[in-house]
Amino acid sequence: MDGTHMNMPIAPDVPEAPDTKQSRPYRTIAVLGMGSWGTALACVAARAGGQVRLWGRREALVQTMRATGRNADYLPDVELPERIAPTSDIAEALSGADVILMVTPSHSLRQMCDDMRPHIAPGTPIALCCKGIERGTGYLLTKVIEEELPGHPVGALSGPTFARETALGHPTAATVAFPFSYADRLAPQDSPAARLAVSMSDANFRPYMSDDIVGVEIGGAVKNVIAIACGMMTGAGFAENTRAALITRGMDEMKALAEALGGRRETVTGLSGAGDLTLTCSSTTSRNMSLGVQLGQGTPRDACFEGRAVVVEGEVNAVSVVDLARRVGVPMPICEAVHAILHEGADLTRTFSDLWARPIESEPRALDIALAHPISARI
Repeated sequence: MDGTHMNMPIAPDVPEAPDTKQSRPYRTIAVLGMGSWGTALACVAARAGGQVRLWGRREALVQTMRATGRNADYLPDVELPERIAPTSDIAEALSGADVILMVTPSHSLRQMCDDMRPHIAPGTPIALCCKGIERGTGYLLTKVIEEELPGHPVGALSGPTFARETALGHPTAATVAFPFSYADRLAPQDSPAARLAVSMSDANFRPYMSDDIVGVEIGGAVKNVIAIACGMMTGAGFAENTRAALITRGMDEMKALAEALGGRRETVTGLSGAGDLTLTCSSTTSRNMSLGVQLGQGTPRDACFEGRAVVVEGEVNAVSVVDLARRVGVPMPICEAVHAILHEGADLTRTFSDLWARPIESEPRALDIALAHPISARI
């Protein structure tokens, strides 16, 4: 026998692959919102094989996109796939759509639903791709859609996803969440979560599925506020220890609020929570982090972003998140600090000093201890 094979390593036992199921992708996808994230999602859906209608209000931008194949206002260096059809006609965008991705700003969500109502086919699934909590009502944004457009499955797509990187095809992962009905659990491959996940899957975009819409939405809303806190501390001259502490304790605030509203703490440790939080708190590519940095450096709010009127979701979310947390009795000291600085005129340095001087607590919730912090009497 030839001895050349005598020293070959023995292949380890490989576990059998899970029982994978085939799911049917949605073929016609309407993306409502022509900003950077809407355009990025349209690129993903088109590359995955879908026919995409990308809607925006500005006819001039639509015409430019049709002529150049690029969104010059938001993602000028990204060539749009041919399967994307830009339009400013909402009826055209929604006609025959198998699924709708809503990427409009959270503050205009009810108006967007009103615009859609005459044109949306019964039962068409809707995936929310913006993040926040409605100010005043305390509603999660999926609840707003359910109230305005009853009879449609409503879910969310969320995760650590900078728009430009996603549009350029950098490997990216996100969570697709829809409530699972009894029928969905019997045939999960036919659920809206599964069908949207395969509709958005290509070589570089990898979705994961969830049935915890509350946990996914809370992660998306709260992370914006924590990112502003991280930016403030970075701008004020603090370093990585501070940012790591804020991210970790900020995630605990996310978990507590999600759990109080019926979500699962484990969801917040996933892509839509810990993943999105880590990304948003680590780069000034995030407008939330960037705003915090500028404020931490002492730049007045009206002078931030060189005086341009830039919408920062976390600035709005700070009000709605804190209001909701107070209603349900969940302490969120980091979010409270950001709210106080942004909306109550609190001094940044003093506010964060007070945050650090709060009573010393136990990290496992089962160990219920609180001790007065020694420095609290000195500040």
